[in-house]
Amino acid sequence: MSTIQRKKVKDSSESFTDTSYNNQKDSRKSPSLIKPILQAIVLSIIAFFLTSYLITETWTWGYKNKYTNWRNWIPRREIIFTEEELAKYDGSDPNLPIYIAMNGEVFDVTSGKQYYGKSGGYRFFAGKDASRAYVTGCFQTHLTHDLRGLTPEQIKDIENWASFYRDHHSYYKVGTVVHPPIDPNSPIPPPCEGASAQKS
Repeated sequence: MSTIQRKKVKDSSESFTDTSYNNQKDSRKSPSLIKPILQAIVLSIIAFFLTSYLITETWTWGYKNKYTNWRNWIPRREIIFTEEELAKYDGSDPNLPIYIAMNGEVFDVTSGKQYYGKSGGYRFFAGKDASRAYVTGCFQTHLTHDLRGLTPEQIKDIENWASFYRDHHSYYKVGTVVHPPIDPNSPIPPPCEGASAQKS
């Protein structure tokens, strides 16, 4: 290789090194945008929830359903109850939660103990599956899961009640209750005065 060629290679190498060095130097000088963007996002989220609390006294702008119920975000194993086991959670023992059942699904309604507790207006629903009474209004004789004789509309209403408990902002599902089979030859619970219509 001639002297002139060696000189050209050397100049080219030095030029490349200088360019790389300058590029690295420039990249160190230019501030990263990632950190300020993340800070802005975090501050926006905090401002969103803080403003919500100041205006509506809730962290979610007054929006409440199962997704705003923190208990639904905790993984838990569902409990299988017998009717006798479920009866223990009727609000009479202050050390136990209050459970109600709707069409076999068991829900914790302890946060509504003013309604379902021993002095509450709906205390007769606690500790049992009283699905029938929810749609017939017979709170003495229809506190049962026996749905025989109900109309399709009433059966649909029971599912609506189950959805109410599933989607509630403070009640939540804890398991299911297993009922013994109903004897098809046993009498259907008789309607009470003022009860909704049922099939004979």
